[in-house]
Amino acid sequence: MRIGYLDCGSGASGDMLLAALLGAGWAEDALRDVVARLRVPVNVVVSRVSRQGVPAMRVEVQEDEAPPSRPYPALGRLLAESRIDEPLRRAATSVLARLAEVEAGVHALPVEEVHLHELGGLDSLVDIVGVLAGFQALRLDRVVASPVNLGRGWVTIRHGAVPVPAPATAALIEGMPVYSGETEGELLTPTGAVLLATLVDAWGPLPPVRLERIGTGAGSADPPCANVLRLFVGDALGTPPSGRSRPRAPAPAAPDPSRETGGSVHAHAERLMMLETSIDDMNPQLYPHVTDTLLAAGALDVMTIPATMKKGRPGTLLRVLAAPDLAQPLFGILVAETTTLGVRIYEVTRFAVARRLVDVETEYGSIPIKIAEDPSGVLTMTPEFETCRERAKQYGVPVKRVIAAAQQAAAVVEASARRR
Repeated sequence: MRIGYLDCGSGASGDMLLAALLGAGWAEDALRDVVARLRVPVNVVVSRVSRQGVPAMRVEVQEDEAPPSRPYPALGRLLAESRIDEPLRRAATSVLARLAEVEAGVHALPVEEVHLHELGGLDSLVDIVGVLAGFQALRLDRVVASPVNLGRGWVTIRHGAVPVPAPATAALIEGMPVYSGETEGELLTPTGAVLLATLVDAWGPLPPVRLERIGTGAGSADPPCANVLRLFVGDALGTPPSGRSRPRAPAPAAPDPSRETGGSVHAHAERLMMLETSIDDMNPQLYPHVTDTLLAAGALDVMTIPATMKKGRPGTLLRVLAAPDLAQPLFGILVAETTTLGVRIYEVTRFAVARRLVDVETEYGSIPIKIAEDPSGVLTMTPEFETCRERAKQYGVPVKRVIAAAQQAAAVVEASARRR
């Protein structure tokens, strides 16, 4: 499992992402080849700079005659007429369409009439296509990012001075963990926001990795805090080394999930938070409600474990597993919905195999089934029990018959996919 981690302590922009990719190993010649295939009149300047003593790469995309704005369809035509590979064209078209949708919503206009103003320059188009191509070239299996520093204060756009984040950026960061630091001005641009929303699989701290390289991309400004975005690249601990680099000293031994199965299971490591509290004075009828509330709020797992408390009283150990950015809101739920007076929170590392949810057709209707797999093939196929139970009641059959039918249908689908 090859991981890329974006440290967004100074926000993110298209040019910073491009520069970080170059610093992380993407070849400058590859960037220039993508720009040549895009067939737009720009000059790409790559340099090495320093931001408050931090060495970094800097990429500037210079357009000779930048118009005040371009309509969204015009940029779409440039993509359609370019010579970039079809998968890259589709990905870039999707990102551009998302930007146009946001601008259309902000200004209450049809998408076809949207002028992208600050985003309508060819530099934005090059940033989008270049960043997507760079991440593809690094062959990352997973991209994780820190919470994003938005900056603070005001920024001047074509329509005047607006608060940070600007309207387009604000629409793009819904659901994204963000904060406002001490640096005045806009740190996260709309292009940076839409690229993060497209590329990032998970948010939180740097996962345990066998570090290969750090790429540092500089922004145009040089404020008191180093204006850089860093891209960490490496192999997740618990997976075989990629062979691209070797650590200078042996890394501490990480748990090997394959030892428990005797196989060669490939798992990725992710850093999560465990919230834990011991309760001995709560009505047991409340536990199902608390569990449902925590899961609905995004908890990955909720466990209740019988425990013996002080003075020999029976109690319950309640554990909640969650992504780091959800620790605070889940703590609030525990305090509000239970009788606890305190919650222990600590960091854990979870090794997890890849999984996906598919719907299979059976004689009892469509049933979702969770398939866990790694490069060696399918490991388990688990139908969603609640759906199976509903189908069993509906058709008047034992639930185990519905489960078996779903597993059999999934096995046929997987075998057919492998043959293709």
